[in-house]
Amino acid sequence: MQAHKFERAESLLEKVAAGPSKELADRAAVHLQTCKQQLQRSASGAFKSHEEHYDYAISLMNAGDYDEARAHLEKLQKHVPKADYPWYGLAVLDCLTNKFESAMRHLEEAIKRDSANRFRARNESDFQAMADDPRFTELLYPESAPAPEEPDTKSSKRR
Repeated sequence: MQAHKFERAESLLEKVAAGPSKELADRAAVHLQTCKQQLQRSASGAFKSHEEHYDYAISLMNAGDYDEARAHLEKLQKHVPKADYPWYGLAVLDCLTNKFESAMRHLEEAIKRDSANRFRARNESDFQAMADDPRFTELLYPESAPAPEEPDTKSSKRR
């Protein structure tokens, strides 16, 4: 329990509660109830912070549970509407699920909210599938985009 490994503690405490010692069984029952409450709380999605919730969504994405990851990232968008990281997470998720138009929109919004996301995205291997898209390159490297041409003022002068 002290290590917050409640599932493991629950199974061990159940064995103690079913054991022959009445005194140990009573104590185990109290701790067992605490374990069950903690497990129920974590199953219900009660996160200590929005960042912890984001980390959970990313772990779902890394495990390949894309639908559940999307649900959590969209929930984060609603709970922290000014934050950039749900947008960035959705951009990565959209790229991984071949939703490239949506990935571009989400990444653009993440960059608008925090320009540091431009540099993160440059090194993000999950964006590899969009690496050849010129719009992606322009979004990540705006300084290398060609400057608009100025009108030729010499040919329009009167002689």
